[in-house]
Amino acid sequence: MNLKDAIRTLLFKKKAIGFNQLYTQWGEQIDPEKVLMEYPRPQLKRDNYTILNGYWNYCISTDHMMPMSYEGRILVPFSPESVLSGVDRQLQPNEFFWYERILTIDKMPKDKRCILNFGAVDQGCEVYMNHQKIGEHIGGYLPFSFDITRYLETGTNLVTLKVWDVSDTSYHSRGKQQLKRGGMWYTAQSGIWQTVWLEWVPDLYIKSLRITPLVDEKSVRIEINMNDDFNREKISEITYKVEISNNKTRMGSLVSKEPWMIIPLKELHLWSPEQPYLYDLKITVNEDKVDSYFAMRKVEIKNDEEGIPRIFLNDQPYFQNGLLDQGYWPDGLYTAPSDEALIFDITKAKELGFNMLRKHIKIEPLRWYYHCDRLGMLVWQDMVNGGEDYNMFIISYLPNVTPKLASYIKDTHHYKWFGRKNPQGRQEWIRECRETVELLYNCPSIVTWVPFNEGWGQFDSLKAYDFVHELDPTRLIDHASGWYDQKGGDFTSIHNYFNQLTVKTGNRPYVLSEFGGYACYILQHSYSFLVFGYRIYLTKEELDEAYHISMEQGVKELIAKGLSAAVYTQLSDVEDEVNGLLTYDRKICKVTPIHL
Repeated sequence: MNLKDAIRTLLFKKKAIGFNQLYTQWGEQIDPEKVLMEYPRPQLKRDNYTILNGYWNYCISTDHMMPMSYEGRILVPFSPESVLSGVDRQLQPNEFFWYERILTIDKMPKDKRCILNFGAVDQGCEVYMNHQKIGEHIGGYLPFSFDITRYLETGTNLVTLKVWDVSDTSYHSRGKQQLKRGGMWYTAQSGIWQTVWLEWVPDLYIKSLRITPLVDEKSVRIEINMNDDFNREKISEITYKVEISNNKTRMGSLVSKEPWMIIPLKELHLWSPEQPYLYDLKITVNEDKVDSYFAMRKVEIKNDEEGIPRIFLNDQPYFQNGLLDQGYWPDGLYTAPSDEALIFDITKAKELGFNMLRKHIKIEPLRWYYHCDRLGMLVWQDMVNGGEDYNMFIISYLPNVTPKLASYIKDTHHYKWFGRKNPQGRQEWIRECRETVELLYNCPSIVTWVPFNEGWGQFDSLKAYDFVHELDPTRLIDHASGWYDQKGGDFTSIHNYFNQLTVKTGNRPYVLSEFGGYACYILQHSYSFLVFGYRIYLTKEELDEAYHISMEQGVKELIAKGLSAAVYTQLSDVEDEVNGLLTYDRKICKVTPIHL
């Protein structure tokens, strides 16, 4: 059975149980031999790499032991729950998903290391090379790598993964995934869902960069982090060389014996959504070379001429008009079917009049942030929520019915109410929060971190604010988006789906971090027969009229009164939620553009 026949079979199964399996145009045209072949890490790019996406063998078992045989093929990096994977099967908490593929090494380069990189594997995994365990990783949203050099042989090698995912039955980070999907909770997915790739590096190689724009000083600070296990007897001197350019025109360079440097810029070009200017970087450390980029911009809070606290971008008050972006796809779930699909969402949001996307409870592949950087799209980045069972009375009903009572609840005393009684879960969130900031620190499009949303797994949010601010003092922080505001953070951050939009000015900028959620079901372009949204409209015309009133007579008029940012829910439909401006398959736009 070929891929198209398998997809048709799965389509029939989905319709039989009441779901309409939708496909994006990119999913319909997917080439299994060329799946997401772009280099996945644009800010640390090497020339010598091999993308390992494509068909892998798979099987599902309840046994810890490595299987003797496999039951089929899965198209990596699509999760087994997605139709594009060719599996379309929900992994259960008591099961293991096994991956296997052949890796052929024609020759072993002298004095080189082979690094195996995973963009993300949900939720935990063990990795084996030629039946030897080389490492493991917990956390479904963050990248990891292993040096596999000493496990390799010339010729045929075998890569094996054992994956498990307990989803929402434990405290691990899970986003909006739920085994029993429905309403605002979506299909749980597992396994490899971002690109897998291989690259050869020297014994001494660049592991990461930390790039900080110093706008007022007209300089950029660059810190180069190397691996610390190189052969010190062979490498006695290390030289760091940085070249800055744009369109091949050199704009600055520096050679140093130290791994950090401040480089003045001959020409200062500020980055903004209207002019997303990027500087190119080429970094050479002894034998290792990487390409990268950066931008010059700063974001801060200051009072405007009338004394109202506002968000300033590059020393100017700048209204951030945003969309909530879940990052789900009907055919790939967490995984966009192509790089062009990622670009489409961003460019469509800009065409509709938005300059910001709030990436909701998900960390995207690094190419998504690269496209926001180069196309000019501000990003508010949520940390991924975790925690045990959520008390729906606490996280939903109470703050909407009696918000004043909810405002007195402290997230330092009631861990159980927020699903955070397990101390291991709290420590895991802190570790993953740090890794998220470190991973995305260099992305100029990101201007705000959002540690917690609507009380989901929230705890010690004032301490979380201090923690994130210490990690990254260059960005703003929305410490508790929606409700359970602990009177800290950089914003008064309100979710308002049911009442008239208002602004209450104070000593923090006022932001509508979620509003709207207008639902409109489009026949043959909706996933299920259920409708989830906050107001329901029967036609696109009715929706468009209501949407324009909300934006032009609601949001626009509030800007003068002190509104600093607004996030409309949402960019696209997701499963039961038909409150997107685009349908889930991205084939129909339900509204006309508004430019505030």
